[in-house]
Amino acid sequence: MQAERSAVRVLNEYTKGKGEQMKAFLILEDGTVFTGTSIGSTRDCISEIVFNTSMTGYLEVLTDPSYAGQAVVMTYPLIGNYGITPDMESGRAWPDGYIVRELSRMPSNFRCEGTIQDFLKEQDIPGIAGIDTRALTKLLREKGTMNGMITTNESYDLEEILPKLKAYTVGDVVSKVTCKEKYVVEGAGKKVALLDFGAKNNIVKSLNDRGCEVTVYPADTSAEEIIASKPDGIMLSNGPGDPSDCTSIIEEIRKLYETDIPIFAICLGHQLMALATGAKTHKLKYGHRGGNHPVKDLSTGRVYISSQNHGYVVDEGSLDENTAVPAFVNVNDGTNEGLKYTGKNIFTVQYHPEACPGPQDSGYLFDRFLKMMEVND
Repeated sequence: MQAERSAVRVLNEYTKGKGEQMKAFLILEDGTVFTGTSIGSTRDCISEIVFNTSMTGYLEVLTDPSYAGQAVVMTYPLIGNYGITPDMESGRAWPDGYIVRELSRMPSNFRCEGTIQDFLKEQDIPGIAGIDTRALTKLLREKGTMNGMITTNESYDLEEILPKLKAYTVGDVVSKVTCKEKYVVEGAGKKVALLDFGAKNNIVKSLNDRGCEVTVYPADTSAEEIIASKPDGIMLSNGPGDPSDCTSIIEEIRKLYETDIPIFAICLGHQLMALATGAKTHKLKYGHRGGNHPVKDLSTGRVYISSQNHGYVVDEGSLDENTAVPAFVNVNDGTNEGLKYTGKNIFTVQYHPEACPGPQDSGYLFDRFLKMMEVND
């Protein structure tokens, strides 16, 4: 009965606002303009435009802190069909903008708490619907990731806008997404220190489900403070932005590397550990974002389908084999997807074993981390 009332309420809200469609424009830095309808906030937004190929999990994408400083194109043609549910990876939405082909006219799910349109408005995120996202994605694949603007101003001036688009940089977004003070998620098992560079909720949950007590630390926490807490293991989380910009964090990670504490790192954490030990990173042409990326375990030859969200990778040519060796590789383009550190209880992966959204194939990596901590006792 409650689900029926919720569906009627959502339908009434949709019907009430059906005729109120405002034009919106997506302007790319190469001068290409897409025309559609405005969804969410009507403010102007300049950001880096990236695309995600996931067929489900749009809410987890919207609440993933790794999208801070970016506007996300969803390549799946219909978004929002189950509305807003509790499946969030943080307490708020992080992308600067949201770009879709079509929004569901009436969401349907027994857990539905509202529409994606209302959610975008509440979160003050501008978006655009009704554009050819296939053509947009093809353009980004051919020319590479570009900056762009979402605007509802029909009198926009390209000559004024294009220099602003070319000048935009993502900048320091880790300090924006990290927690402001440390907190503890209780558990009866191993004690894990999680450095939060933009950690998704399911990283903490994946550890806590295995009995771990997880202490989450802000990104700027000193290595000394973490080491003094005597954790059984350390996790370096995912996060947004260019890893080479995180110079002070890299210095602290180097100090953590020099201990004997087991370390497991994901995504940005993987890149930061590589930089801390002398390797280099570089930006991909258009990145890997979606829930369907195959990665190969080089030790077994087994291929896993993984969830990914990154625009930078570790440059394998810069690795010193006495420090680290490749452990996983991307089957599609051959880029690095993980490292095993020589003589250390450290392994890192570029992809997301915590998934959400995406396949659960690589959840076993948390079990591997747990065994590393047990062996280290």
